[in-house]
Amino acid sequence: MVQVEFCLALVALLFWIAFGVDLAMGNRSMKVLKDLSPPTPDPAPRVSVIIPARNEQAKIEEALQSVLLQDYENLEVIVVNDRSTDQTEAILQRMAHNHPGLHMVHIAELPPGWLGKCYALYRGAQQASGDFLLFADADVVMHPATVRKAAGYAMEHGLDHLTIGLEARMPGLWLGMFMATFVILFAMYARPWKASDPRSSRYVGIGGFNLVRTRTYWSIGGHQTIAMRPDDDMKLGKLIKKNGYRQEVVFGRQMVYVEWYDSVRALIHGLEKNAFAGLEYNPLTVLAGTVMQLWIQVWPFVAVFVTGGAAQVVNLFVVLIILMLCWDNARFNGGKRWHGIGFPVCILFFLYILWRSMLVVLANGGVNWRGTLYPLAQLKANKV
Repeated sequence: MVQVEFCLALVALLFWIAFGVDLAMGNRSMKVLKDLSPPTPDPAPRVSVIIPARNEQAKIEEALQSVLLQDYENLEVIVVNDRSTDQTEAILQRMAHNHPGLHMVHIAELPPGWLGKCYALYRGAQQASGDFLLFADADVVMHPATVRKAAGYAMEHGLDHLTIGLEARMPGLWLGMFMATFVILFAMYARPWKASDPRSSRYVGIGGFNLVRTRTYWSIGGHQTIAMRPDDDMKLGKLIKKNGYRQEVVFGRQMVYVEWYDSVRALIHGLEKNAFAGLEYNPLTVLAGTVMQLWIQVWPFVAVFVTGGAAQVVNLFVVLIILMLCWDNARFNGGKRWHGIGFPVCILFFLYILWRSMLVVLANGGVNWRGTLYPLAQLKANKV
C-alpha cells in the first residue's frame, strides 16, 4: 500500500512539474494587448464588430457603448437581435437612434440545424463589409484602444485570427476562486500559447473577442461548418488552425473584461451547455477525465494529511507546486493570487458541473439553451 501511495504521488509530481514549466513559459511567451503599440495601417482595414444578443437587457448597453466609443474610425458595428423577449430590442433601437452607424439585424425564427448564437453570428457576417470580422459577446466591455491595437497587431504580423484572453470578473470569494481554478484548467486543456506555432495542432478561440479576416472566415465555411456547436468559439479557432491559417492569442487584462457569471446558479447553468460538448458528448471521456482530475488535482491535498513517509513529502511538493502555479498564473489573468487556495474544492465543483452537464443532456436528449432544445443527435453529428 505504501508503495502504491508513493507511485501515485510521484506520477502526480512529474505531471505538475512538466505542466508547470510549460504553463510558466507559455504565459511569458504570450503578449499583453495593453503593452502593444502596433503601427496603424494606412489605410486602416475596415473592422466589422458582430454582437449576437438574446435577452441581454442587463449588460448590453454598457458593452455596446464601449464598442461605439472605440478610437478606430474604420469601424462597423452590427448587433443581431436573436428573438429577444425582454427589453433588448428597445435598448438597441434607442442606441441606434443616437448612433446612426449602429446596424441592427433581427432574427424572428431560428431555422433547423442551427444553434441560436451560431446563426446570429452567421447572419451578422453576411451583412458585414469589413476586411476583418470581430465576433464579440453582448456583455464584453472594451477599452477605447482595443480594436485599434488588435487590428494593428493582426495586420503587422499577418494574422488571420487574433483572439484575446478576457479579464473575467466574478463577484464574491467563491466565484473568484473558481475563476482562478478554471483558467488553470483551460490552460491545461487548450495550451493557448501553442496556437501561434504552425507545427502544433493546438488551437484557441474565445467567444468574447475573435478577430478573423473575412476571407479566412468564408474560406473555412463560416459558422455553417459549426452550426450545432455550443463551443463554437473554440471550434472556429480549430477550423482556422486546421486549414493552415495563422492565429494567436494575447492577454487582455485591463483592456477587455467581462463579468462572466454573477452567481453560482448562473455559472452552473452557463457551463452546462459547453462542458459535455467540449468532450464530444462521450461519457467514457468524462469518466476518464474525472479519475485523472481526482488523482492528479484533488488527491494530493488529501494525501498530505492521510499518508506518511516519502508519499506524504512528495504530495506536499505537489500541493506547493499547484499553489505556486495559481499564484503565478493570476498575474497574467487579472485575478487575485491567493485565490488558488480553493483549488481542490473548485476542482470538485467543476467535476460536479461536468457530470451535471452530461446527465442533463442525456436526460433531455439534447442541450436546452435559452428556451430552445437542440437534439443530441444533431449536436453529435456536427463533429469538427
